[in-house]
Amino acid sequence: MREFDYLIFIGRFHPFHNGHLWTLQHALRMADKVIVLCGSARQARTPRNPWTVDEREQFIRMSLPEEEQARLFIVGVSDRMYNDQQWLTEVQNLVDRVIAVDTTSLGSRQAQFRIGIVGPPRGRGTVDYLDLFPQWTRLESPELPDLHASRIRHAFFDPDRGSDFQGCAALLPTAVFEWLTAFRASEIFANLQSEYLFVKRYRQSWAAAPYPPVFVTVDAVVIHSGHVLLVRRRSLPGKGLWALPGGFVKPEERVKDAVIRELREETRLKVPAPVLAGSLRGSRVFDHPQRSLRGRTITHAFLIELAPTAEGLPKVRGDDDTEKAKWVPLFEFNRMEEHLFEDHFYIVNWFLGQV
Repeated sequence: MREFDYLIFIGRFHPFHNGHLWTLQHALRMADKVIVLCGSARQARTPRNPWTVDEREQFIRMSLPEEEQARLFIVGVSDRMYNDQQWLTEVQNLVDRVIAVDTTSLGSRQAQFRIGIVGPPRGRGTVDYLDLFPQWTRLESPELPDLHASRIRHAFFDPDRGSDFQGCAALLPTAVFEWLTAFRASEIFANLQSEYLFVKRYRQSWAAAPYPPVFVTVDAVVIHSGHVLLVRRRSLPGKGLWALPGGFVKPEERVKDAVIRELREETRLKVPAPVLAGSLRGSRVFDHPQRSLRGRTITHAFLIELAPTAEGLPKVRGDDDTEKAKWVPLFEFNRMEEHLFEDHFYIVNWFLGQV
């Protein structure tokens, strides 16, 4: 008899490597069934999040024999970047749902099962997410040394390190390495590599600075009659993704002036600047260290609520930086997480939760 009925394994798996496999096989030895939660589940593809949940599920399943696959559940979980409690709630709900479906015939609930969560040992100097789930028994799994997914991604996308990718064969399950090798011939790979190289050049342009630079930007969350105003990005990074109107703060301007300027430039919004300034309803700084691939970028986001008028939604159109601007119904926006640039989906949802 195994020690657990269910073990939970949380990770991003970009990509699934031998370290992940080591932990997963340890979990399968200790539990009857394992629930794998793939993080960053509905984010747009980027060089940091290159593969979808379905693709990462393929990585995991192709690395295991059929008998172990049969004892595995794999589901995606969103990052909820600015609301830890929402993320915890989603994890708890997903686990509850998996167990409920798996045990329908038993008519039992979670409290009657031996549930644990598996992860690395304590004391690695990072926030220990395993401690966020005191209701589940913690199972520590030894890690393979010097095995990091970021190293594999850099070797995968950087032409200057192309030979390094062949060395990654020793770090990946054979089937995953073969899949990734074939993926390099795809158009998706070409687009991701273009973005990777853009970000690399961008970072190199600041490499000589005496201190790592911190960029300051602004973003406008404009709400009108149950719609939010978005723009589609014309250029890298995030080419083709939807985003909030915004941009970098100029040295001579205040952030409130910058957001009005960027909003009018990028959307040609037919609302006078004084009316926009008078419609500001709140602001917040969003500063997650990994919110932007370009480097440490702190944005000041402003909520602008426009009053309904008989004329309906004001006219908008894109500019040189934006391919298109449009009003998106909020119900539709809530299904667009994988089409939003950087953390803009989470910024909008933070504001919507405050009104």
